[in-house]
Amino acid sequence: MDYQNIFTRVQIRGPIYWGAEAKDQGSLKRGETSFFNYWLGKIGDAQIGPIYLGVSGLLSLVCGLVAFEIIGLNMLASVDWNLKEFVRQLFWLSLEPPAPKYGLSIPPLNEGGWWLMAGFFLTMSILLWWVRMYRRARQLGMGTHVAWAFAAAIWLYLVLGFFRPILMGSWSEAVPFGIFSHLDWTAAFSIRYGNLFYNPFHALSIVFLYGSALLFAMHAATILAVSRYGGEREIEQIVDRGTATERAALFWRWTMGFNATMESIHRWAWWFAVLCPLTGGIGILLTGTAVDNWYLWAVEHGVAPPYPPTEPAVLDPLKSVGGAR
Repeated sequence: MDYQNIFTRVQIRGPIYWGAEAKDQGSLKRGETSFFNYWLGKIGDAQIGPIYLGVSGLLSLVCGLVAFEIIGLNMLASVDWNLKEFVRQLFWLSLEPPAPKYGLSIPPLNEGGWWLMAGFFLTMSILLWWVRMYRRARQLGMGTHVAWAFAAAIWLYLVLGFFRPILMGSWSEAVPFGIFSHLDWTAAFSIRYGNLFYNPFHALSIVFLYGSALLFAMHAATILAVSRYGGEREIEQIVDRGTATERAALFWRWTMGFNATMESIHRWAWWFAVLCPLTGGIGILLTGTAVDNWYLWAVEHGVAPPYPPTEPAVLDPLKSVGGAR
C-alpha cells in the first residue's frame, strides 16, 4: 500500500466482468467484446466493454455524425476545400447562424440554412443520448441522477441555441458553431447587454461552478487520503462506518468544525454542479428579453454604483424621448 501516492494507482486485474443483466435490452443486444487497457487503467477502470448502444444510442451517434459532417464540410468549403488551410485556420473557422433579416424563417442553405440543419441534428443527437442514459439507468435498477444532471447541461444548450432565439424572434441571436467564433460571440453578447457580470443569475452560476469544483476537489482529496484504509469503498463505509470514515470525519471536524457524510457530500456536489447550468440558463434567457442592459439594471437596483457625473451629462438612450426598447 505504500506504493500509492498522489500520482499513481494500483491496477487490480481479475477476470472480465460482464456486469449485471439488464431487465430489457431492447431489439439490439449488448456487445460481447471486452478487454483491458493499461493506460486507461491509469485514470479509471482498465476494462473496456461490453458496450451497449441500443436504438436510441445508435440514432444518437448517426445524428451526431451528420451534424459533425455538416459543420466540418462547411468549414472546409470556407477555405476553398484546402486541407492545409483547414488545419491551419481550424480555430478561426465557423458556421454562422442566419442573418437577422431572416428572423425565424428557414433561410437558404449558404445563408444560415446549413447552421439550422446542423443545429437540428446536433440537438437530436443530444436528446437521444439523454434517452439512452435514462433508459439504461432504469433497466439496470439505478437511480436517474446522471440523466437529470445531463438534462441541466442540455437546458443551457437549448437556451443558447433555441429558446432565447425564439423569444428574440431571430435565429441570428444563437451561438455560431466554431471555437473562436463562439468565444467572440460570448464577449460581444456581454458587451451588448451591459456586462453579464451584473447579471445576478450569472453570478449564481459562477458560485455554483467554483463551488462544485471546490467540493469535488475536497471530496476527492479526502477519499484519496483515506484510501489506504479502504475509503474508496464508499458504499460499504456508508452502511458500516470504518476507520476511513472516522478519520475523514475527524479531520474535517478538526479543520472546519463539521463534516459531510460519505453519502451527503455527493448530494452537495450534485446540486452545486446541476445548479450551475440551470442558473446560467435563466440568466441568458432573461438577457435581451427582460433586461436590455445589466449594468443599468444593477445601478437601478442598488447593486452597482453609477458612473461619476460628466459634463455634459450622459443620458441613457433607452430613457430618452423616442428611445427604442
